[in-house]
Amino acid sequence: MGTPDFAVPVLQALVAAGHHVVRVYSQPPRRAGRGKSLRQSPVHREAESEGIDVATPATFRDPAVLDDFEDLSLDSAVVVAYGQILPQRALDVPRLGCLNLHASLLPRWRGAAPIQRAIMAGDAETGVGVMQMEAGLDTGPVLAEARTAIAPDDTAGSLHDRLAEIGAPLMVEALAALAAGSVTQRVQSENDAVYAAKIDKAEARVDWSRPAREVDCLIRGLSPFPGAWCEIAGERLKILNSAVEMGEGAAGTVLDDRLLIACSGGAVRLTRLQRAGKGAASAEELLRGFPVDEGTVLS
Repeated sequence: MGTPDFAVPVLQALVAAGHHVVRVYSQPPRRAGRGKSLRQSPVHREAESEGIDVATPATFRDPAVLDDFEDLSLDSAVVVAYGQILPQRALDVPRLGCLNLHASLLPRWRGAAPIQRAIMAGDAETGVGVMQMEAGLDTGPVLAEARTAIAPDDTAGSLHDRLAEIGAPLMVEALAALAAGSVTQRVQSENDAVYAAKIDKAEARVDWSRPAREVDCLIRGLSPFPGAWCEIAGERLKILNSAVEMGEGAAGTVLDDRLLIACSGGAVRLTRLQRAGKGAASAEELLRGFPVDEGTVLS
């Protein structure tokens, strides 16, 4: 059960490991693009390329959907960013239960946006975990875990791709251990739980009065989507990457001719940006057609 690109490597790994994937569940096709044509999800497309049956129910609470799910006689169900909450009846169907791949070191960053929140909070590391699903939001026992450092230049996009690749073999290992009866469960500590709330658009506007480290983490944590932004000369620009550097000045002031911006304590170098209606560009490329003079104040 999965929908976005993040779930595709897990499906590929399950097939490569020889598991009999009797069905893939994914979110229904959505209208997208200029023509607003219906587009299948990345997982849907991958499943069809493997010749696997695909179901796209609007809701898993439909009794007919649950009846059909029970008829599959499953050993296990693997859930990766599916986008639907499974009712208890569905969780009880597979013989070995439902396993979820979650992109954080649980119980830290339970919820909708664990990758973004880890970077935005300035965490030094994160990871992926395989969790036995239960009714609570990401509360089940953890069966396997893999860690990775968050590099100073990581964005949500780069970390997303790395965690997807780490998570695929981890799920295969967890399934093997579960089937063999050799899996070890770690119960999550509720006292250490931290929630990764869905990103609010209001968070995306850069507040240059914050410390440089916080501004940099915000920019990288929201890249490529939805993208942190600011206004330069009345034009809204999306900021896709940055780096903390030495610098001092009034918050939001451009300190040189290469987009070094003063913050409250330090400065941030803007390295990749995007103007409305245009493609992403390096700061050097952007400045050729959109000069920003030293002393300009960003809002």
